[in-house]
Amino acid sequence: MLLRDERDALCGIGRRLAGTGLVTGASGNISVRSGDLVAVTPGGMMLDRMEPADCPVVNIAGHWVDGDKAPSSETPMHLALYETTPAAAIVHTHSTYGAVVATTMSELPPIHYNTLLLGGVVKVAEYATYGTPELAENVRAAMAGGKRAALMANHGGVTIGRDLEEAYENARLLEWLCGVYVRARTIGEPRVLTEEELAKVVERGLAPPDFPRV
Repeated sequence: MLLRDERDALCGIGRRLAGTGLVTGASGNISVRSGDLVAVTPGGMMLDRMEPADCPVVNIAGHWVDGDKAPSSETPMHLALYETTPAAAIVHTHSTYGAVVATTMSELPPIHYNTLLLGGVVKVAEYATYGTPELAENVRAAMAGGKRAALMANHGGVTIGRDLEEAYENARLLEWLCGVYVRARTIGEPRVLTEEELAKVVERGLAPPDFPRV
């Protein structure tokens, strides 16, 4: 089995995503890159019920290499991000607060300095039908400039990382930030950190870790 360890890791992250409520049912998808190969979750399958053999492998050009099940319909988006970012893993969720922000906002303002761990202000990619080249291009544009997260209008969120663990933790952080913003709006207008305030945080050493070369 090609990428056995990577496929096993996808199953572990899938169970954690479902357990924390970042995905429901068969929503969301995950992938991990190893060289020119990408292991990705299958389409239409609940992430907490996958076995390693369920996760197909494609190459970076999108050609199906191994596995019996079809790759996720969002595989083009994953491949687009591997093409234009140094990511080694990608997590796409349909989390509640992320979807709320993605349905109402054009970006998630920096209301907490931990926004810097995701590369700064989180952009909301313009809406396009799931699984289409248009959505892949919109997400790629929203992730430009060293971003580690984006929201997709009326859809969900996507995060990248140096490995699956980091991509998963970035997804959890994105949902936390969205949750803080949505809850803050119920009692008042959230105060947004200024560029100067964020710069001072960076001076104190808070910044996303460097990606390794793929």
